Formats: sequence, structure tokens, C-alpha cells
Amino acid sequence: MPLSMASHGNKRFPTHHGHGEIKPSRYFALYLSQIAWLVLGFYLYADAYWPSTCTPQNILEIYGCSMRLPESGGWREAALLTWLWATPILVGLELSRRYNTDRN
Repeated sequence: MPLSMASHGNKRFPTHHGHGEIKPSRYFALYLSQIAWLVLGFYLYADAYWPSTCTPQNILEIYGCSMRLPESGGWREAALLTWLWATPILVGLELSRRYNTDRN
């Protein structure tokens, strides 16, 4: 493998991967992307066409009916299905990264 393709992480702090100092630009980019993700979800939810046999009223019904969203064939419904199921996975991965760190 060429030297340019090999990734060895930060050589100054090899044990601090993902736990280093966050500069203000990264801090704002991180929170801006999280806000944009939530806004995307609200946009998709507001314009989604739910099947007439399944009109959700709360968060549990939304997840229960979400598998029927692509029946209408619209891109917003398919995107909302993806967003609904990706969000808990992303949150879970972030929580596991923060709370299951190796305490040396």
C-alpha cells in the first residue's frame, strides 16, 4: 500500500482518537449538521403522504406505520423511512462512542 494511502491517525496523540480538542469551527459544523439533520426530518415528516389505512398520532405509531410509507412511491416518503430508521442508529452509535470509551 502506498504511503499516501496508509492512515495511521494523529501521530501526536495516538490514544486520543475522537477525544481531542474541538476547535470552534468544528464545534459549530458539528452542531449545524445535527440541526440540519433534524430540520430535514421535520421537512420530510410535514410533507409525507401516509397511507389512508395508517395515520399515526404518536411516535410509536409513526415507527409502526413507517414501513408502509414507500407504498405511495414518492421520494419524500422513502427518504422519511430512511431518516426515521437511521436516526436512532446514529444516536446509539454516538452514545456508545461517548460512554463505552476505554478508561486507561
